[in-house]
Amino acid sequence: MSLKNLENHKSHIEEYGFAVINNMFSQKELEDISHVLHNIDTSKENFRKSEDLFAIRQFLKEVPEIKDLIFNGNIQKIIKEIFGEKYFVVKSIYFDKPETSNWYVAYHQDLTISVDKKLELDNFGPWTTKQNQFAVQPPLNILENIYTIRIHLDDTDENNGALKVVPKSHAKGIYRPETIDWAVETEEICNVKKGGIMLMKPLTLHGSNRTTNGKKRRVIHIEFSDIELPEVLQWSERMNG
Repeated sequence: MSLKNLENHKSHIEEYGFAVINNMFSQKELEDISHVLHNIDTSKENFRKSEDLFAIRQFLKEVPEIKDLIFNGNIQKIIKEIFGEKYFVVKSIYFDKPETSNWYVAYHQDLTISVDKKLELDNFGPWTTKQNQFAVQPPLNILENIYTIRIHLDDTDENNGALKVVPKSHAKGIYRPETIDWAVETEEICNVKKGGIMLMKPLTLHGSNRTTNGKKRRVIHIEFSDIELPEVLQWSERMNG
């Protein structure tokens, strides 16, 4: 992966709010990752299981042996060259949409961060609590600073729930989905090959359709920041890459 290509991807994500980069993982690396996923204990409380979705929150903490497999040379280079030297992990989720999934996601921005406790802080709120995990909407500058990597373990297109995005929406602050003016905005489907990644700013409006082609879609979603929260508050999943 040349420096010139990295520069192109960096400018694309800055302008449009997302970028797709294929061939980030070798066949062997993908097999090793799948092997770990196949052998995890799925009964833990951070695991969510339904007919339409299997998800693991705090994924890198729950499945620590996966970390060295995910942070290969390509991913480390992306974090350093596109995000910045000081970026660290602040959130991780594993999604598995089964072949029969009717799960779809309406257009939205990712507006919350995961933190270690709930307390009164200026410009932080509203708060939500799920299974003793605390999430809060932080000030806009914190959201604007985050980068997301979505690692695709299966070929993903519009027929099995590839993300659709509204290009450039990440630069418009809090953007309520019901106010999207489709006379002005466009929609783009982000097809990603198995072993490829999608980079995204969380304020980019995104959603996904139901699976119609009977193919599964497994994605590892990891968020990064280089901002320290006010000292009384910590990122709940903080992990140096």
